[in-house]
Parts: sequence; structure tokens; C-alpha cells
Amino acid sequence: MKKILVLCTGNSCRSQIAEGYLRHFAKDKAEIYSAGVETHGVNPKAISIMKEDGIDIAAHTSNHIDEYYEIDFDFVITVCDNAKENCPFFPTKAKKFHHNFPDPAKATGSEDALLQEFRNVRELIKAYCGTFVAQNL
Repeated sequence: MKKILVLCTGNSCRSQIAEGYLRHFAKDKAEIYSAGVETHGVNPKAISIMKEDGIDIAAHTSNHIDEYYEIDFDFVITVCDNAKENCPFFPTKAKKFHHNFPDPAKATGSEDALLQEFRNVRELIKAYCGTFVAQNL
């Protein structure tokens, strides 16, 4: 079984959304983990917009990359430039992938505008994860 790590800055939004979709698309073909170079807790808006699409990430935790040094990953996906640039040395033979998704947590405006930005990013990540699984697993 393949092991996939999704890495972001705070492991609160983008990496959590990606973990949810990778689990959904990969099913039993892979073990999916997510982590951050920092930990900020799982963003409630990420939980909410994923639930709208039928994926429950409410039980996810915000994890630090240091927790996973012992795991020999097959793939590491960075979902923001900050994580790619600031990831400490990570001993792995993993194939590395990178896509810089917008950070929905930095959006401003009304509650509706904020949720729409989360939904927009969710759809970008969903498409990326579906393609990743189809091409790599």
C-alpha cells in the first residue's frame, strides 16, 4: 500500500482538504497523512465546506511534520509554496509533487464571501486529488 503525505504551512485548510479527497479517491490503495511545518488546528470552515461535499474531516487533527519522520512515504505533496520552501530535510525516497493552492484562510469579506473562497479552493484541490490518484495509484 502506498503512503502519501500532504504538506502545508499550518495543516489547517488546504492539506486537510487534500487529505480528505485523497482518502476518498484512493480508497484502500493508499494511507494518507497530512502535516504542517507548523500546526494551527483544523479550520472549522474547511470542515464545513467538506461536509457540504459529503466528506467528513471533523476528526482530523493538525499534525507537525516531525511526527512522521519514521514513515517511508511514497509520495509527498506540498500544497503551498511556504511549505515547499520551508520544509526541513525529510529523509524519504518519496516522489515529490507541488501545487500552490490559494490560502482560503487569508480571504476577507462577508461570511458568504469567505465560504465561497473556501469552496473555490476545495474544488481546485478536489480536481487535483482526483487526477493525482488516477495518474499515480
